[in-house]
Amino acid sequence: MARLIMLPGLGGSGRNHWHTRWEGFEPTAMRLAPASWTAPDLRDWIAALDRAAAEAGEPLVLVAHSMACLLVAHWAKARPAAACGAVLVAPPDEASPRYPAEAASFAQAPAVPLPFPSLVVASADDAYCALPAARRLAGQWGAGFVDMGRLGHINAASGLGDWPEGWRLLSAFRAGLGAPPPQDGPVPDLR
Repeated sequence: MARLIMLPGLGGSGRNHWHTRWEGFEPTAMRLAPASWTAPDLRDWIAALDRAAAEAGEPLVLVAHSMACLLVAHWAKARPAAACGAVLVAPPDEASPRYPAEAASFAQAPAVPLPFPSLVVASADDAYCALPAARRLAGQWGAGFVDMGRLGHINAASGLGDWPEGWRLLSAFRAGLGAPPPQDGPVPDLR
């Protein structure tokens, strides 16, 4: 079965973020562990993802939020067989005036198709990426695209809690990859 690796963005997705909550839904899920969540360096984050992939020792499904979506694009270019899929939630637009200066090393993400199936999930009112820019990124990466409506940056500030719609989307994506849902561990109540 493909193992989930959670890739939070700048700041590292706190305990109220859906990303952190999802880690509890699947006991084998892993989390990226870079040297710094607030002073990110692309080379360090790539090395952290390399370590996580090596530790996983099995096919990976990457679940990235925000800046980590750009990490996936950089990482995948040199590692075409390292993952079997990626869900990329709320990627930031490098051309946006809100693009964080501390994420400068993540800019100029490759604008080429990812070497594995991928899905960009975006919001119609994301301050870091307008919907047309999110569609453009999906097209450049050869990814599917889902407009989730008005959810802001799809983060803890969006008040999504466990974000059941997102979990169902991830589950459907994994099923499309032929990855069965986990059989052990807690099952989230997604009513």
